[in-house]
Amino acid sequence: MSDNHLKVAIVGSGPAGLTAAIYTARANLNPVIFEGLQPGGQLTITTEVENYPGFENGIQGPELMDVMRKQACKFGAKCEFKEITEVDFSKHPFVLKAEEDTYTADSVIISTGASAKLLGLESEAKFMGYGVSACATCDGFFYKDLKVLVVGGGDTALEEATYLTNFASEVVVIHRREEFRASKIMIDRAKKNPKIKFATNRVIKEIVGEEGAMGMKKVTGAILENTQDGSTEEIKADGIFIAIGHKPNTGVFKGQLDMDETGYLIVKPGSTYTNIEGVFAAGDVADKTYRQAITAAGTGCMAALDAQRWLEEKEIV
Repeated sequence: MSDNHLKVAIVGSGPAGLTAAIYTARANLNPVIFEGLQPGGQLTITTEVENYPGFENGIQGPELMDVMRKQACKFGAKCEFKEITEVDFSKHPFVLKAEEDTYTADSVIISTGASAKLLGLESEAKFMGYGVSACATCDGFFYKDLKVLVVGGGDTALEEATYLTNFASEVVVIHRREEFRASKIMIDRAKKNPKIKFATNRVIKEIVGEEGAMGMKKVTGAILENTQDGSTEEIKADGIFIAIGHKPNTGVFKGQLDMDETGYLIVKPGSTYTNIEGVFAAGDVADKTYRQAITAAGTGCMAALDAQRWLEEKEIV
């Protein structure tokens, strides 16, 4: 076999991919991790992570991913800072293309994650992790007794707004229309909550904040634009949560792996098996419910064990 033939190819390098790498490396399967366009996944744009077990005083998102990567490499995993741009799962070994290189693999673990849909503002990118977040469960704790905005009109937005009332003194839901896409039960629950207010027919035109020494930044509010008459107003806030949905990073697998209508990979219940034997999915790429680093890591472990057992059954190991 050539140097470009792998027992286990791991596509994606967030908590799911790196955990899968730790387990498969310890099983002497010599995994290769294709890190993709965002090595470390979504946690690399997160500042403080306080809800990952084992870090009593919290840890920075990029640091957590670096520690996990080093742990995987310590056991023999290899990292390739390349993006997989094409796959062929119709034959075995599977074929994966990364830029000008072609690889074959006995098994593949897909952990390409999902990306939060964002507003696309320059100021949003500037304050991401410094008052702008796409995960209330991850960051809500930091806004005790503070005022926050939630952008969106679906179930996710109202669910996050309701969750944030456990911490924030006031939550303002910003929605571009008058009517919400959310289910009636979620709308009713949010409207009954005394901490939640609504600013409908509004969009965020600009995120406002302060920049201090040593690169420190903080959000102070947003400029809202009225979608009906075009007028603008500034609203004060300590944090802004973007809740307009997630998009799984599965474009390269379309037509080969079963997906739901949104593009999330479908796995067999209680496992990480996709519809193609030998191809497994872990983390946010197959999880539209929890989307947490710890659940991603858990399914990364599952995918590694599933892949190991499958390779043993096929007598490939």
